[in-house]
Amino acid sequence: MIKALKSLFSGSKSAEMDSETSPELATAALMVEAAMTDGVYANVEHDQIMKVLTTGFGLDDDKAEAMLSEAEDLIDQAVDHYRFTKIVKELPHEKRVEMLTHLWSVVLADGENDAHEDALLRRLAPLLALDDHDRARARQAAQQDP
Repeated sequence: MIKALKSLFSGSKSAEMDSETSPELATAALMVEAAMTDGVYANVEHDQIMKVLTTGFGLDDDKAEAMLSEAEDLIDQAVDHYRFTKIVKELPHEKRVEMLTHLWSVVLADGENDAHEDALLRRLAPLLALDDHDRARARQAAQQDP
């Protein structure tokens, strides 16, 4: 019991989980969070995340489904976005813009412009060390990709 409490307060389990989290899984978790921000995790958003995982990340359907399931579990347990953004932030600039484009593609998938989703991506961009220009470029790229 004491050992579990020490582990909880020391953050060692969180650090261990972070070291096992790939940039793709971190992005998948952020995509799930973005999809859920408006209060509805629509099928079209789920399908868009699967499209990113299969087409954008090159995973087969089974691996993509497993990653999405893991990402959903991670978001259920997450208390903030920092855990995921700090992993993606380590990628080169263009890869981070690409990841933000994926986030925009999920947010825009349902065809609705929700203020909460927009606010989330406005908050995430600086956490990914991206500026307003990068955010606008990522959104424009997501809007142009069907």
